[in-house]
Amino acid sequence: MNPILLPAFQRAIHIGPLTIHFYALAYIAGLLIGWRLVRYLVRRPPVAASGEQVDDFLTWATLGIILGGRLGYVLFYQPGFYFTHPKEIVAVWDGGMSFHGGFLGVTTAIIWFCVKHRINILAFADRIAVAVPIGLFLGRCANFINGELWGRPAPAWFPLAMVYPDAGPLPRYPSELIEACLEGVALFIVMLLASRSEKLRRRAGTLAGIFVTGYGIARIIGECFREPDPFLGFLPFNTTMGQLLSIPMVLAGLGIIWFAGTRARVTT
Repeated sequence: MNPILLPAFQRAIHIGPLTIHFYALAYIAGLLIGWRLVRYLVRRPPVAASGEQVDDFLTWATLGIILGGRLGYVLFYQPGFYFTHPKEIVAVWDGGMSFHGGFLGVTTAIIWFCVKHRINILAFADRIAVAVPIGLFLGRCANFINGELWGRPAPAWFPLAMVYPDAGPLPRYPSELIEACLEGVALFIVMLLASRSEKLRRRAGTLAGIFVTGYGIARIIGECFREPDPFLGFLPFNTTMGQLLSIPMVLAGLGIIWFAGTRARVTT
């Protein structure tokens, strides 16, 4: 079976002197769609926050994603390079964002915002968690359009093997699309179905725990199809950095679900 030959996609849209990167469009679309969904979810019983508070949090979330994502990439993936080239740390337009760093950034923003406004942290995090897969899906689609984060060499029988313009002649797994389906579509369906249950919504922290666990599992699986970063390669036990960073997420997510269930039993 012949592999699919991908064209050399342009990484940005140019309108005169203005350059708009696809990754930026993914961030903007994800934040706006997620904002509208969270605005709807916080009003469902039990009420977690007001619509106006969700509006205010949009700025906090944006800062958490950008600052956390960039610092996470710097610290987790290429600390040696960035510590010797500190001016490059702010060059986000050259690429280099970490979901795990963005996750920590948004988590910090949620805690800070909720303490400031006296909102139940876990209940608010539950509503935010439902919308996150939307941004993950769009981000992976942007990775695919950019022809980056390509997959490992695929076997001859794999029907959707693709040859990437910048990755040599070998047919590869379309790992960005695989991760988009796992982290985006599948996880969003799980979160949407779980959020329909008032019982789960009343167990503050349960939805957030499901998301954290689900993302960790989806990322670990998705990394099996993705070529490791060339500057890191495979780590001990043939793992990747993405997998190692996701293992604590699975454990933390299960812990949050357990805590939410225990707390619910105590208060009822």
